Amino acid sequence: MSHDPEAHLPPRHDPLPAISDEDGPGPSAEEFARVQQSAEFQQLRSRFRRFAFPMTVAFLVWYFAYVLLSTFAEDLMSVPVIGYLNVGLLLGLGQFVTTFLITWLYVRHANRNLDPVAGRLRAELEGEA
Repeated sequence: MSHDPEAHLPPRHDPLPAISDEDGPGPSAEEFARVQQSAEFQQLRSRFRRFAFPMTVAFLVWYFAYVLLSTFAEDLMSVPVIGYLNVGLLLGLGQFVTTFLITWLYVRHANRNLDPVAGRLRAELEGEA
């Protein structure tokens, strides 16, 4: 009995390409360092940080506020809103909505501001520019 690690996959799946040196050795450490110090890379890193850091802080504040309210403000969280829905349940569902919203905002930000610059830098490193 042979053990095929991909036996459970459908017949027309796209496995990862094999790693080979047919395209050449790739960029050197000096080329990576040169691109890392370029103004375009610094701009890319700055754009990522300007989005990611404030969004992370905002979500953590929101998340811990929910946890703290659930722990120390039970009276507030149990206030009925509509039928069986109370403030705690609505805030909990708001956590999910916020997560999806942040994901959507990040994808939009990356598509508009990060991916084009990253693509240019990659093409430059791979000699396609």
